[in-house]
Amino acid sequence: MAAGRLPPAALTLKQFLRRQQVLQLYRKILRAIREVPAEQDRRYLKDWAREEFKRNKDATEEDAIRMMITQGNMQLQELQRTLKLAKS
Repeated sequence: MAAGRLPPAALTLKQFLRRQQVLQLYRKILRAIREVPAEQDRRYLKDWAREEFKRNKDATEEDAIRMMITQGNMQLQELQRTLKLAKS
């Protein structure tokens, strides 16, 4: 464990499931970004995704987290649509 870090508090089942949902969304976004043809765009999108998730990692309000997951899924769908159009 890194110096100065406290061990994570035990999560409730609801928090655990929500965390899994967030991690799954993050992985899906990173997978979609891998499909972006231009290296510079991939790097930009990867940095953007990492910063967004990092910025919101301490959110605890259930409604806010659900809203962020919904927004993230919409952004993922938009990225997937754009990639699909670019390939056709």
